[in-house]
Parts: sequence; C-alpha cells; structure tokens
Amino acid sequence: MRILVLIPTYNNAKTLQTVLDRLQPFTSDIMVVNDGSTDHTQQLLDSYPHPLHVVSYPENRGKGHALVTGFREAKRLGYDCAITIDSDGQHYPEDLPLFLEKAKEWVRPVIIIGRRELEHENKTRGAIFATRLANFWFAFQTWQYLPDTQSGYRLYPLHHLHWLNLITSRYEAELELLVFAAWHGVPFDTVPIRVYYPPKEERVSHFRPLWDFIRIFALNTILFFVSIFFGWWLMIWKRSKEK
Repeated sequence: MRILVLIPTYNNAKTLQTVLDRLQPFTSDIMVVNDGSTDHTQQLLDSYPHPLHVVSYPENRGKGHALVTGFREAKRLGYDCAITIDSDGQHYPEDLPLFLEKAKEWVRPVIIIGRRELEHENKTRGAIFATRLANFWFAFQTWQYLPDTQSGYRLYPLHHLHWLNLITSRYEAELELLVFAAWHGVPFDTVPIRVYYPPKEERVSHFRPLWDFIRIFALNTILFFVSIFFGWWLMIWKRSKEK
C-alpha cells in the first residue's frame, strides 16, 4: 500500500513547521492542503527543505473541503490510504507507526481512528460532552459504537470513501465520513494515541462554538432521518450480500 500523510491547515504556521519536522523520520509522503491561510503558511511551505505535496487555494473553505480536496489529489497521485493529522500540534507524529502497524493486520480495508483519552486534564467539559454526544449519534445512525468519533487522527482507505460530493465543508465533515462509510459496510478499528491540549491561553482554534454547534446539530438532525429511511436499509442490504 502507498500511504500518504495528509495535513489540512489554516493559519497554523507556528505549529505546522514542527509537525512537518517530527514527521520526517517516519515518512516522506506528506501532503499539506493550505486552506486559504492568511499568515505565512505558504511561505513556509515554499521554503520547506524536504519534499512535500502542496495544494493551496486563496479562500478559506473549511476543514471538510480541505480533506476532500486532499483525498482526491492523493488518489490522483496513486496513493491507497491517507493518514490525516492536524496541524495545530495536538496530535503526536510519533504515533504514526501505530496506524502503519495496524494497517498491516488488514484482512480487508478499514478506517483506523486514533482513540484519545477522553478525560484529559486540559480538555474542557464542553469538549467532553460534545464527543460523548457525537458518539451517541453515531451509534444511533450506524448501529456501531466508537469511543472517539471526533478524533481527526485517522487512516482512511481512499478507495473506500463514499459520497465525497455530499461532504460538508467544515468540522462536521469528519463525522459524515464515518457515517457514510458505515452505511456502505466499511469496518472500523482504533489505536490508542496521545494528544496534547495546550493551556487555554496558548490555544489556537478556528472552531466557532455557536455557529459550528448549530451546523453539527442540523447535520445530525438530517442524518437521523436519512439513517431511518435509507442508511439502515443500505447497511442491511450490504450485510446480506456478504453472507
């Protein structure tokens, strides 16, 4: 398998350099999708001393758009899988081998999700509640339980991602990717990962609590009805074909 590390980024130049440097001992197959950054991200990418695949566009379109853009470009370049990692320094690049080792165990392609420790000392109560709520909705919509549906550290088999044209543009896209895959019978696995939550005064977040919560609520409302009238039946049909 050809595996690419995919980094969507928006105005995280301060941490992106460190993430790229820490990835170098593990892989030279790295793609950065510059999602309309207005800081010095592009200059950093242009001058980076090691080979990179870079996709850039001038207007910020959101993480979902950046991911889908990266997936399509990775497939065009002949990659089989993409490991997504955030550019804000919360994920440990040193955990990359966990995904690679797990992928070697495949009988069939699966989506591998980095499982974080939910009760982290620097994780806010709101973030813990949001993760638990998302886990509940995912279980309802797909009849499967995952301990961390909000983790962005994942390995995706690129040829087993479905309905990319329907993926929305912001943070809720990562939940859609899992739900659509589950409906099509793609299995899941997890690996334990470390995560760094910086103190509140050091955090750089592009999450908009009010508007992004409204978007996520609207998405889950839609998926609620789609799962009842379509998603569940698609899963039943897929499972019947496997027997």
